[in-house]
Amino acid sequence: MKEMNVVICNYNYEEYLAQAIDSALAQDYMNTRVIVIDDGSTDGSRAIMQAYATRITTIFKDNGGQVSAYNLALQRLKTGYVLFLDSDDVLYPGAVTEVMQSFQRENVAKVQFRLDVIDCTSKCTGVYVPHSLADGDCLKPLLDGWLYPSPPASGNAYSVSALRKIFPVPETAKSRYGADFYAIYGAALVGTVLSIPKSLGGYRVYCGARGATFANSEQTDRAPKAFTSRWATLREIASRRLGMQLPRDFHDFALERAYFCASVYNAPLTARWRWMLKHSHAYLHAIVANPFWSLKKKLGTLALSSLCLVPYSPIADYAVRYICNPLARNHTAKKGVRVVSEARATHL
Repeated sequence: MKEMNVVICNYNYEEYLAQAIDSALAQDYMNTRVIVIDDGSTDGSRAIMQAYATRITTIFKDNGGQVSAYNLALQRLKTGYVLFLDSDDVLYPGAVTEVMQSFQRENVAKVQFRLDVIDCTSKCTGVYVPHSLADGDCLKPLLDGWLYPSPPASGNAYSVSALRKIFPVPETAKSRYGADFYAIYGAALVGTVLSIPKSLGGYRVYCGARGATFANSEQTDRAPKAFTSRWATLREIASRRLGMQLPRDFHDFALERAYFCASVYNAPLTARWRWMLKHSHAYLHAIVANPFWSLKKKLGTLALSSLCLVPYSPIADYAVRYICNPLARNHTAKKGVRVVSEARATHL
């Protein structure tokens, strides 16, 4: 029986860490190993980890960011498979079994699955991410610059041998975070992707003064630099290690919708029209030319987007929330929205 390593990378998430560990330990796949890497936490995480004693493997390191934690994990793991579980997310019972059955059926680099969106109290919100799942060979779209639809970090499991062709990722001041970016898209450079069209875990989003967030990390004004830097690093890795040439620019609807929301949400009617007429080219291209979407989905997203131009702001802002914030697709969602980038975000 091949080994599945559930690696939980933690930094100051003592409030949710035990839930993540418990969900990993509760898996019924007999050869599941739970490893927790603490990236220099300053809260009570260490005591929580030590309370599990030999039930988990614990690794304590100085703070270096998510990339350094992934690098360390893949340095220690030599064989089998790995699922990087964020320390504020959870796996459902039986998740690893389903993932391993998929690996055993197909020779793939990555198995991905949906995640239910849960709130800060661990209550399921009634929505899931992502709403699109790619399947099979995602290399050609990547070579054309298209980032394929993928769940957040916790919804992906990988062949260790596949990831070791991409990692270690250079650890610099600019590349401390976004390790899941390199894993998600790097895996597709070295093998195929298999999608399980059901939810096998929970992805946590947080509620603040302005309502539910779209994701849980970098703000929109920082996203372009972060994404551009990560894509440039992936291009360098692909060229140097794999002999593949990725294009200089990339296309990603998740990022473009963040621009869209930041530009038109709660904006005056004239500003919304100005943006759509002068600055929406990349956003519209990410819809119309998207190789992963059906015609029905493209037309539906275009129709929703056009509602931001109506003079009645409640309708316009609801349409933007629906497109940009997964929680807005549930009738119980709050009306506030704060859009941030896809460090923990997802594709529509």
